[in-house]
Amino acid sequence: SRRCGLAAGRSYSGGGAYPSVSLTCPLPGVPKAVFAAAEGRERFETRVTVLENGLRVASQNKFGQFCTVGLLINSGSRHEAKYLSGISHFLEKLAFSSTAQFGSKDEILLTLEKHGGICDCQASRDTIMYAVSADAKGLDTVVNLLADVALQPRLSDEEIEMTRTAIRFELEDLNMRPDPEPLLTEMIHAAAYRENTVGLNRFCPVENTDKIDREVLHSYLRNYYTPDRMVLAGVGIEHEQLVECAKKYLLGVEPVWGSGQTKDVDRSVAQYTGGIVKVEKDMSDVSLGPTPIPELTHIMIGLESCSFLEEDFIPFAVLNMMMGGGGSFSAGGPGKGMFTRLYLNVLNRHHWMYNATSYHHSYEDTGLLCIHASADPKQVREMVEIITREFILMAGAVGEVELERAKTQLKSMLMMNLESRPVIFEDVGRQVLATNTRKLPHELCALISQVKSTDIKRVVTKMLHKKPAVAALGDLTDLPTYEHIQAALSSKDGRLPRMYRLFR
Repeated sequence: SRRCGLAAGRSYSGGGAYPSVSLTCPLPGVPKAVFAAAEGRERFETRVTVLENGLRVASQNKFGQFCTVGLLINSGSRHEAKYLSGISHFLEKLAFSSTAQFGSKDEILLTLEKHGGICDCQASRDTIMYAVSADAKGLDTVVNLLADVALQPRLSDEEIEMTRTAIRFELEDLNMRPDPEPLLTEMIHAAAYRENTVGLNRFCPVENTDKIDREVLHSYLRNYYTPDRMVLAGVGIEHEQLVECAKKYLLGVEPVWGSGQTKDVDRSVAQYTGGIVKVEKDMSDVSLGPTPIPELTHIMIGLESCSFLEEDFIPFAVLNMMMGGGGSFSAGGPGKGMFTRLYLNVLNRHHWMYNATSYHHSYEDTGLLCIHASADPKQVREMVEIITREFILMAGAVGEVELERAKTQLKSMLMMNLESRPVIFEDVGRQVLATNTRKLPHELCALISQVKSTDIKRVVTKMLHKKPAVAALGDLTDLPTYEHIQAALSSKDGRLPRMYRLFR
């Protein structure tokens, strides 16, 4: 007979006798298990507290031993109009170097190691982010470190010289790598927002590497590293504990550059201009070896979409997912997005195209939807015609199955990404920095579900009225003129003007 707890021994073929343990009854003498559970809706919500100096503290509770905590600052390459271009790039490389408390980068890493921690800094066009993942028990040490790294960096001559060298190597690598996507992204932004805000270069120009010194950096930091432009975000910790640490290390702290009056803060709104940026480059030897990548010409065509604060942001995100695309050698089946338009209409029909991918860049005051395509230099004219036609077809009929697939894929990607604690941290920080609050995943999923085919058609029609932004890299002998590309986007079928085809 079966009974809970230890039962009579049972013989096995191995000869040993093992007790039969029930899988449905608690073991005798063992404490009752305590399982992780969300206690009501408040456990899901992102809590935000504003300190006396304007600093925002945001947290999201999440079960687990480790936490991710960081400082997000409303500062980036878009704010460098009144300064030397490349300051944000320098600050990213100088992050987690020596500070008032820590004598070197090694000392910082050894301190984090005691709590199983790692650190990182990322600078984008509109945000600089200092982040640490560590054991939640070391929260006090982590916040102390973050405050010191952001507000008390030494910026020694030796560190600045090493940063100059690192940036020069990175710029060389950027121009040599077979994948030109980061370079094209810079070019398309420069074309779309000529010499303003998000159109300013994210990477430090070579000619500026020797001009940026401690004085230049302090001048910039004085204006942009102020408490009202910062969010301390944390995931996996108690909100009250994070607020206490913020008050202890970030309230009333005098930065190393002083706390003088800010005077050069750039509050410009992005001005979309459209235009073309071309770089003639020999791409025949970018990938040597036994299986070299053939010489390709890369084209990126973009149109202004919208800010992530606007209601149309969700329909644009669905549209981007619907376009999809990727490389021509992508392995796998439908699960890898092989039903998206750029696979079905472009890569599956034109074997000579090596890549066709849709991207959506969105900021607080603007956005850019673009398609990147690659092909042999002799096929450039036809490639441009195919891509412009895809932009025109966006405004056409949207199938119900196609739309539902795109919405499901977008929701799936959103939820999969938010399984990762550092991704939740960045989502919390960026949303609170921009809006002082956070839309939760289930709210975003509800908004995605509400998108209709008429919404897609409406946002595309609005987008097609803008001038295109074009970035071209490689052998551009057969590249159509900007005027011809603009005319093709204005036509009903996306074809290049007939006169262009007759006389090329």
